[in-house]
Amino acid sequence: MKRNIYILSALLAGAVGLTGCSDFLDKQSAAYDSDGFYRTDAGLDEGVTGAYALVPFNLNWDVPPTMVQDVYSPYALQDQENTTIGAGGGLTPDQSYVNSYWAGHYNIVARANSVIDGAKTDRSDMSDMYKARLAEVKFIRAYAYYNLMTTFGDVPFFTSSVTPDQYGAGRTDKKEITDYIVAELNEIAESGDLAWKTANRGRTDRAAVYALISRYCLFAGSLDFGGEGREYFKKAAAAASEAMAHRHLAGKFNDLFTLAGQEKADVLDEILWEIPYSTAGSRKVHRTRFGHTSRTVGGSSVRFPSSLLACTFECKDGKRIDESPLYDPKKPSANRDPRFRETLLCHGDTMQYTLSGNKAVLNVYDSKTRMFPNPRKPNEWYSGNNLDVSGVGASFAKPGNGLLWNKYNTDLTEGFSESSIDIIIMRMAEVYLTYAEAKIELGEMDESVYEAINAVRRRAGMPDFDNARKGNQDLMRQIVRRERKVELAMEGVVFTDFRRWQIGDILNEHPIYGQPIDEIRYEGLTAADVPNFKTTQRHDINDVANFEHFKDKLTARDLQRHWEPRFQWWPIPRADLDRDPNLTNPEGY
Repeated sequence: MKRNIYILSALLAGAVGLTGCSDFLDKQSAAYDSDGFYRTDAGLDEGVTGAYALVPFNLNWDVPPTMVQDVYSPYALQDQENTTIGAGGGLTPDQSYVNSYWAGHYNIVARANSVIDGAKTDRSDMSDMYKARLAEVKFIRAYAYYNLMTTFGDVPFFTSSVTPDQYGAGRTDKKEITDYIVAELNEIAESGDLAWKTANRGRTDRAAVYALISRYCLFAGSLDFGGEGREYFKKAAAAASEAMAHRHLAGKFNDLFTLAGQEKADVLDEILWEIPYSTAGSRKVHRTRFGHTSRTVGGSSVRFPSSLLACTFECKDGKRIDESPLYDPKKPSANRDPRFRETLLCHGDTMQYTLSGNKAVLNVYDSKTRMFPNPRKPNEWYSGNNLDVSGVGASFAKPGNGLLWNKYNTDLTEGFSESSIDIIIMRMAEVYLTYAEAKIELGEMDESVYEAINAVRRRAGMPDFDNARKGNQDLMRQIVRRERKVELAMEGVVFTDFRRWQIGDILNEHPIYGQPIDEIRYEGLTAADVPNFKTTQRHDINDVANFEHFKDKLTARDLQRHWEPRFQWWPIPRADLDRDPNLTNPEGY
């Protein structure tokens, strides 16, 4: 059951936005002893809770980083033109999101190091609970470093509290960080100090440790750290396999993103780590739906999926939209992979927004739209004000994109401006696909690989992929990359993946094309108005849609969109450059 949360002691006062749904966050101040605060079971427990509390720091509109990260990839965008960081817009050492992302994760590192330094690792009388908490806080630190390394590249690396004479340490090589963390995580996993499945939602467990190892190693393998790419892929596959032996997929995709679904046993088996929120009054702290939905139905929309993502979803026959006879440019959400509607919404889709059955048809063109029920005739539809077009403020219609996020938005038990659905950080679908990708890169394509991908597809209601792909490394790369995008969009994974695959250049070579212009509208499109995915082999393998042959029919935004090699890594914030003269950014920042 989800519960209210008590304020922690003054020691944890910096943990802004602490939330929870499990007993482990329901803490009063713990007792000190003469050896030090973190050397007691209660003290360490509270210190680790403080580290957990820093994970969901506010990056954008009260939404934690894992949900916002994909907006900083080319697969999503913000309402203001040319500000999408994934396309280089605003990517400077002074950019507020860059600064917040850096500071938020180093705050986690600092808290974790403080707890580890103060713990009694020099004694043999540690309780099982004490050992578990030490393992958890090291995992939390590893998670923070993963996000820093995959975003900024080589970063300052500290495994204990920083002293003033260490401020000039400069960057540490990504490979050195990876090898240290992977070794530490393997030690944690092999120690048995953590259960395979946590009894307290929000805490990490042994399966999550293996999942994080697989994340690190897949990233290192993709970028061939130290020329050891194959070895990292082997480690990624092995770690994923360990998790797959003990945890499994949930039965229904959408159950993962609703309050009721997240109480189900099979869903809890898939979720490896989540940010817990409370259903109690003022403790509903993230505004997922408010920033991602329609103004017409009482919300707002400031972050959007892009057409590059939308076009990646297959039709329900298992074929890409340029290959399927089921795809209709006039009705782009019809006959698609069920995850399309569960992840995205677009013009013409009907959105239900209350439990009592209130509905509206999303419309990017007209000042009026169809709504239900009619206030005067409750069983009929009527023409109501379409605030996405005629209202004040941002909406999914005005920036010319025409797409909305729907993931996490289908639960109707709460209001648009607040939500207590737990936000998933890691889950088994990612692990299945990581296992498959690592084995594909090794050239070890066998039935275990095919089954891992197809299990994810079947759960979504999609057919198995075409047998003609089997044994063909490029075609298998294509399908596993496609699955990662459509399965894990808006979960922070796509943000890292496009860096691993090194495709920022082909994703940003053109403006973002959105809804058809007013003079054409969707009904004016023809069967020929289907994106081209075969500009080059790289475009094809990575499902990068090209709209150039019918761009005059479409709205275009982010006209300054471009890519430079330095955009592979974010710049280190200027304040830290000033503090440490040994920290430098690539030329041009």
